[in-house]
Amino acid sequence: MAGSLSDCHRRFLQSLMCNGIIVRSKAIALHRNCCEVHNTHYTRDGLDEFIDLINSHLEPLFMQIRKSVSEEDGLQYYALVNMAETDITRMSSDYADNELELFRKTMDLIVDSESGRASSTDILNCADSLNTRKMKKKETELLLTRLVRDKWLNEKHGEYTLSTRCIMEMEQYIQKIYQDMVKTCAICHNVVFQSQMCDNMSCGIKMHIPCVAKYFKGRSDPQCPVCNAFWPHEIPGKHAVPLPGAQIECTLFGHAEMIRSRVTAKERKHEFSANLIFSMSLSCSHEISHTRPVLYSFFSAYC
Repeated sequence: MAGSLSDCHRRFLQSLMCNGIIVRSKAIALHRNCCEVHNTHYTRDGLDEFIDLINSHLEPLFMQIRKSVSEEDGLQYYALVNMAETDITRMSSDYADNELELFRKTMDLIVDSESGRASSTDILNCADSLNTRKMKKKETELLLTRLVRDKWLNEKHGEYTLSTRCIMEMEQYIQKIYQDMVKTCAICHNVVFQSQMCDNMSCGIKMHIPCVAKYFKGRSDPQCPVCNAFWPHEIPGKHAVPLPGAQIECTLFGHAEMIRSRVTAKERKHEFSANLIFSMSLSCSHEISHTRPVLYSFFSAYC
């Protein structure tokens, strides 16, 4: 194992446990503050090395501080996630069996949708057809509020998406279960749900909305980064300019057709089919269960 953890590392870890997930700018500020409080040498570009040392000590506990880019805002986040997949971990969940089943069905809805979202109406309908125990409307609404509070889901205008923290912790699991049914972003190579997709049917790559904005910034003629086909979707941050009489060659069910039309920003439907068998892993945002005492041995001075 690498060097031992200092009080500076322990304070950083405790703060991350309390918050569950933090944006990179706050992680940098937290790193600097911890170093100042404990009179430890601080280097501006030393955050990743600082976290690597903590991770070397968390590895035996099947925990890790992981970083990833958010689908929502394109910013980089750090989260303390649980890497274990043991029965004990599943049993340690703070969610009941029917709550876990509804979360699984919510994930199914999100993955099966072309937008990476699930409406509250569809989720409520699922709650009435659970195999474990049906949930009433009020119970479902309270559960959804709790899932958002615990940072498993995001909610906006009655639609739910997988949170950044949820994707970070479950990315390997999602790829294992859905395999080629879930794509990765062609730019950042992370799992992608909310996205734009190349209209070339022989290509079909996907990109996160923030990655689209970043990749096409300053490009007057947007083209797919893989097949170089014209990118017909609206570029975030740019005003859509109608293309009169745009000529697009499409192949549909093996027949080539020439279509003269305006290019719209509407995404093509891309369907998935998979049955996800999921049990919520250990929550590490606000309530740390059986792992808490072990982790607290690293920073008992602050507990």
